[in-house]
Amino acid sequence: MSPDDAFDEGAAARAVIAVDGTLTEWNEGARRLLGHTADEVVGRPAAGLLADGAARPRVEGEQRWSGTLTLRHRDGHPVPVWVLAHRRPPDGPETTDWLAVSPRHGPPHGLPEEDPLVRAALRQSPCATMIYDERLRLRGVNDAMADLVGLPAERLLGLRPTDIGSRPQNRELEERLRQVLGTGRRQDMQTYMKAGGETRGPHAWLARMAPLTDASGRVRGVCVTAHDFSDQYRSRERLQLVNEASVRIGTTLDVTRTAQEMADVCVPALADFVSVDLLDPREHGEESARPPAPPVALRRVAHRSVNPGDPEAVAKPGQTDLYPETSPQAASLSAGHTVVASGSADDLERWLAWDPARFSRIREYGVHSTMSVPLTARGTTLGVAVFTRFRRPEPFTEDDVLLAEEVTARAAVCIDNARRYSRERETTLTLQRSLLPRTLPRTAAVEAASRYLPATRSGVGGDWFDVIPLSGMRVAMVVGDVVGHGIQASATMGRLRTAVRTLADIDLAPDELLTHLDDLVVRLSLESGGDAGTGEVGATCLYAVYDPVSRRCSLARAGHPLPLVAPPDGPARRLDVPSGPPLGVGGLPFESVDVELREGSVLAFHTDGLLAGRERDLDAGTRMVLEALSIPSDSLDETCDRVLHSLLPPGGSADDVALLLARTRGLPSSQVATWDIPADPALVAPIRKQVVDQLERWGLVEATFTAELVVSELVTNAIRYGAPPIRLRLIHDAATLICEVSDTNHTAPHLRRAKTWDEGGRGLLLVAQLTQRWGSRHNAEGKTIWAELALVEEL
Repeated sequence: MSPDDAFDEGAAARAVIAVDGTLTEWNEGARRLLGHTADEVVGRPAAGLLADGAARPRVEGEQRWSGTLTLRHRDGHPVPVWVLAHRRPPDGPETTDWLAVSPRHGPPHGLPEEDPLVRAALRQSPCATMIYDERLRLRGVNDAMADLVGLPAERLLGLRPTDIGSRPQNRELEERLRQVLGTGRRQDMQTYMKAGGETRGPHAWLARMAPLTDASGRVRGVCVTAHDFSDQYRSRERLQLVNEASVRIGTTLDVTRTAQEMADVCVPALADFVSVDLLDPREHGEESARPPAPPVALRRVAHRSVNPGDPEAVAKPGQTDLYPETSPQAASLSAGHTVVASGSADDLERWLAWDPARFSRIREYGVHSTMSVPLTARGTTLGVAVFTRFRRPEPFTEDDVLLAEEVTARAAVCIDNARRYSRERETTLTLQRSLLPRTLPRTAAVEAASRYLPATRSGVGGDWFDVIPLSGMRVAMVVGDVVGHGIQASATMGRLRTAVRTLADIDLAPDELLTHLDDLVVRLSLESGGDAGTGEVGATCLYAVYDPVSRRCSLARAGHPLPLVAPPDGPARRLDVPSGPPLGVGGLPFESVDVELREGSVLAFHTDGLLAGRERDLDAGTRMVLEALSIPSDSLDETCDRVLHSLLPPGGSADDVALLLARTRGLPSSQVATWDIPADPALVAPIRKQVVDQLERWGLVEATFTAELVVSELVTNAIRYGAPPIRLRLIHDAATLICEVSDTNHTAPHLRRAKTWDEGGRGLLLVAQLTQRWGSRHNAEGKTIWAELALVEEL
C-alpha cells in the first residue's frame, strides 16, 4: 500500500504520552506525518512538538479529547493535525497514559462511495453501521454511527476500535471482530454504557457483527451494526429482580431479617437507599384492614444504602418515629397506594418540610426522587417501604413503581407470615412457660438448677422437668420429652407433668409411676386419634426419687437418655439404668434401680435435644456433657451454662432442650430418731415422754406440745388398727419436723367427719388441723403415716 492510502498500517499516526507528559511510543505513521523518528522524540516532552505559539489542549478531568493542533514538522514548518486522544486504562497505580491518534494527514476525504463493499454494507444496514476491513481498519461509517461515537465520520477512517476509545468495550469489540474474520461466523456483543456522542444516561447496546465476503466467499471485512435495546434490557432486569426477590426474601420466619432481605434485594438494583418501617402490632394480635389515620407511629425495622454505613438514614433500626400527614410514609398509607415525588427540589421540600433533619440529608446527598410504597398483605396494612435515588440520575418511572409494588407485595406476605409465626410462637412459649415450674422448690434433699431452651426453628416442644418434694424429706426429680412440637406437644406435656405430680403425691415407686403414666399416654393417644391432624401421642421420661436419710436414689426410665452423675471428687459417669419402652407403647414393664450416692454428688437429667447435633452423634454429645460436668463448681447455674455452651451452637439447637441438675445433700443421723413400738396401748405414754425428751435434745421445745399430740394419735391408731412391727421415726431440719409411724397393715386411714355422739373418728381430723400436711405411703412391707410440722414460725 502507498503512504497515501488511508487504510495503510502506517498511515494512521499514533503516539503514547505518559502521565508526566513525555512520549513513550511513536509509530511509523507519526514519522511520516511530522518527519521525526522514534529515537528523536521518545523520552522527550510531547509539548515540544507544538508549533510556536500553539495553545496546549486542556484535558484535566477528561477521558477523551479531540480537536486540531498545530504541530511542528522536523524541517520547522507548522502542520495542522486533527488529533483524537483518550486516556488508557492503567496497568498499575501510576501508569495511566494517553493514546493520541491522527487518522491521516491532509484534507478530509468523503466516504469512499466508489467502493462496492462499503456501498453495499451502508445500503443494507438499517441502523448505525460501520465497516472494518481485514486488518480491522475502519473503512466506512454512516452518520448514525458517527453521532453515537461523537466524532466526525471522515476523521474515523483508518482507525481500529482501540484507537477510537480505551474502554473495555472497545477491546472486547476488537477481539470479537478478529473472531468474525477468523471463523466467518456472526457475533453478538451486549454492553451497558454511555456512548461517546450521547448526552443521556447509559443505555443497553447490542452490537451485531456479520462477515462481509467477496464473490469467492473470502471474508474481506466485518459489518457492525449497533442497536439500542434498553427497553428489553430493563424488562429483563426487572424480571430478574422479581425472581431474585422470590428467592432471597422470606428465607426465615424472622420479621427483621425478612425486611432486611427486601432492602438488600432492592439496593442498588432499584434504588440507592431503601428503608422499611412497620406498624407495631396491636395488643392481643388484633388486625385491622383499615389504614391508620395520621399521624402514624412507625418503627424502623431495616434499611440499606449503596454507601457503606447507611449515612443517609436518619432513624436507627428499632427507633419509632411519628410521621405526620404530609410525610411520604403517612401519605402513602392514607392513600393506600404508591406515592412518588420526583423532579424539582420544591416538590421534595414541600413533601419533607415536616422533618428538617431528613430534608438536610436530601440536600446533602442530592436526593432527587423518592417513592413510598405501602406494605399490605391479606387485607392488613403492615407498614411502608421508601425507595430513594440520589446516585442514579434517572427518576422513578411507572415501570419502577410496578416493580417496587411487586417486590413489596411479595415481601409483605413474607413479613406477615413471620409476624403470624412469631405471634403463634410467643403464644406457645407462654403456654410452655406456664406449664413448666417457674422456680424449683428448695428442699433439704437436693440443691437444684435447670434450663429450658426452645428450638430455634421448629418452635417449642414437649420437653419438661420438675422437682417434687415428697414425704420424709425425700424428693422426686423428673425429665420428659413429648414427641412433636407446637401447642399440641406443649398441652400434652402439661397433662403429663400434672399426672406425674399427682402420682408422685401418692408415693409410687419409679417403675410403678411410669406404668401408670404409660397407661395415660395410651389413653391420650386413643383420644387424639379421632382429631384430624393430631396423630399419636408418644413421650420419653426419666423419674428418680432421692432419700437424704439413706442417701439412696431410685431411678427408672422410659426410652429416655441415661442419667449422669458427677461424684464430689471424681469424673462424671453414666448411671446404668435399665431402659424401658417409650411411653405410649403399652403392655411392657419398667424396671427401677437403686443407687447409693455420696453427699455432694451432682445428678444430671436432660432430653435428647442436648446431645443431638449435625456434626456429632449421641455418644460424642454424652462425652462432652461428662467433660463439662467433671469440672468442679460451687454453682449449679454456672455448670448448667457451661454444659449448654459446650454442646449447643451459637444460633441455638434444632430441638428444644431441657436440663436439670441436682446436688445431693445428706441428713446426718443426729437429726433422725427411731423407736420400735410394741403393740401395747399402755406404752403410748412412755413413747410420748421419749419424744418430748428427744425434742428437748434437738432444741425444739416449742414444738413438743403439738408433736406430742400428733405422735400420740398416730401411734395409737397404729396399735389399734395396724399390724406389728410398728416403728416411729422423727426427722427434722431447720424448717420442718416430720413424724412417721409405720406398720405392716396395707389399709390406709381415711379422714372423716365424726358425728356429735361418736366416741372416735376425730384423731386424723385433729392431726390435719395441727400439722402443715399429712398423708400415707405404701411400700412392700406395709404403709407409713406421716405428718409435717412447720418449725419456722415456732423458732
